[in-house]
Amino acid sequence: MTVKEVDVLIIGAGPAGSMAAREASKNGAKTLIIDKKSEIGTPKRCGEGIMDGVLEKVELEVDERCIARHIDGARLVAPDGTSAWFTSETLETPATGVVLERKVFDKHVTMDAIRSGAEVMLKTEATGITRSDDSLIVDIHTFNNSFDQVKAKIVIGADGPEGRVGSWMGLNTKVPLSEMESGAQYEMTNLKMEKSDTIEFYFGSVAPGGYAWIFPKGYDTANVGIDVSGIKGEKTALEYLDDFIAQNEETMDGQIVEVNVGGNPLCGVFDKIIADNFMLVGDAAGCVSPITGGGIDTGLESGMMAGRVAARCIREGNYSEANLQEYSDYVNENIGKRFEKLITVRDFIYNLDDDDMNEYLGAIANANITKLSTKALLKAMIKVSPRKLLKLRKLL
Repeated sequence: MTVKEVDVLIIGAGPAGSMAAREASKNGAKTLIIDKKSEIGTPKRCGEGIMDGVLEKVELEVDERCIARHIDGARLVAPDGTSAWFTSETLETPATGVVLERKVFDKHVTMDAIRSGAEVMLKTEATGITRSDDSLIVDIHTFNNSFDQVKAKIVIGADGPEGRVGSWMGLNTKVPLSEMESGAQYEMTNLKMEKSDTIEFYFGSVAPGGYAWIFPKGYDTANVGIDVSGIKGEKTALEYLDDFIAQNEETMDGQIVEVNVGGNPLCGVFDKIIADNFMLVGDAAGCVSPITGGGIDTGLESGMMAGRVAARCIREGNYSEANLQEYSDYVNENIGKRFEKLITVRDFIYNLDDDDMNEYLGAIANANITKLSTKALLKAMIKVSPRKLLKLRKLL
């Protein structure tokens, strides 16, 4: 067998994997990214939205080609149609962001990694891992058969929410059915959005145990999708999505130009995301918001930290789990603890029936909220429903 030797091997060229590669190579580690797809950024399986400040936090500069739409706030819609708007017209502190063009953005992050010194191989699939002394041997299958194995001092698993690499290393990455959402999304055009620069969230029986969304990408184009609980839904996610589109005035005349489906884990960060010579990042590590299912921001952040820690460990010649603990501690402190609180909020919100949802979103719509946050929304809900007061206060 032909073996390629590197310091750091990253399996998966999404934002988390490419960010890890950028940081590892920038800090002196010989780094290789492999991805089984033939094109980075496809399929997107993502609403593509992020808040302002995310890219600055990870020191990532992008040009306008990566951005489909600049966003001015959000709209929350109750089952009875009541809308709570949070835009520059209603907020003192803006809640702005962008909807990315992931097919361009993901390539941009990977190109950043390449410019920092990383090597990238596409149509290259990892098929297994074995341990050899102080390194890991990854069996691969690549389209040009240039080599059969990669020997790496550190392997970073960035293979997404349905990845296998973590389990190969003995980590428990199984997601309970109760915390796995079924997701479906169409990119659509010819829509009639009330505001084409505001992201929209629809709650209640339209999406049992989840929500539906409209994320604008142009004046009449948007990602229209839905996440449905794996145990609460009686139909498939696609069936719920089709029903939502047919009944919504903004979408009923739209046409589909792209279809994306897949699972979305809402369990929070896994209990264990490192082992000797090994780390998990992004969706593969459970860095997915338990409320929204979004993971671009936390994927980039976890990848950045993993790459830096990997490079340090390479310099020190110590790839043990104990020496990688800095990465795990960072993720738990900066992502995991926040997600634990969001899981409690998720369980409360997604267990409301339509009547309660109407009541709470009605309260939010009528509240004088000047800064959009989970805490501000919960405070508005407390005021209108004393019977839920105790439980809601525990969520603050």
